[in-house]
Amino acid sequence: MKNLYWIFSLLLVIMVSSCSSRQSLQQYFVSSSENPNFMSFDVPASLLNMEKVNLSEAQEKTASSLKKLNILAFKKNEANTADYEVQKATIKTILKGDDFSELMKMNTAYGKATIQLKGDDDSIDEIVVYGDSDEKGLILIRVLGNDMNPASFVKLIKAMEKSELKGEGLEQLGNLFKN
Repeated sequence: MKNLYWIFSLLLVIMVSSCSSRQSLQQYFVSSSENPNFMSFDVPASLLNMEKVNLSEAQEKTASSLKKLNILAFKKNEANTADYEVQKATIKTILKGDDFSELMKMNTAYGKATIQLKGDDDSIDEIVVYGDSDEKGLILIRVLGNDMNPASFVKLIKAMEKSELKGEGLEQLGNLFKN
């Protein structure tokens, strides 16, 4: 009976320790949307207004694979500097996980940015754009879709530049990083 107790205890410890306690990006988005320092937007792919752009067949396939964009933006000020540092570290930890592979790093006039991919080389399920600036704040964008092709996605971005992006509801996001 004593051996059964120890075996059961050992199995319980193994099961509990095998569960991942690492926060997923989806969990981070949900928990951060309740943080008053964040602005949160869910933008449907239809808002990108791609039907008015002359797309190739491959671009149309990629555009149809897009579902939505999740956007989190944190405007930094003197009162929330400590929270900004915590959020920045949390996001970087999540993005360094095994699920994401870094596509590129950029230094822009607004700050540092990275583009991360989730999925394999032929089929991307999620693209994450993360940027931060110690003066302005940070932004985290998830582009969600099904089986997005990396090469077609680059061509689609170029085609989107020609589209008439409807910015309704995104004015707050643009104003966030002004000043």
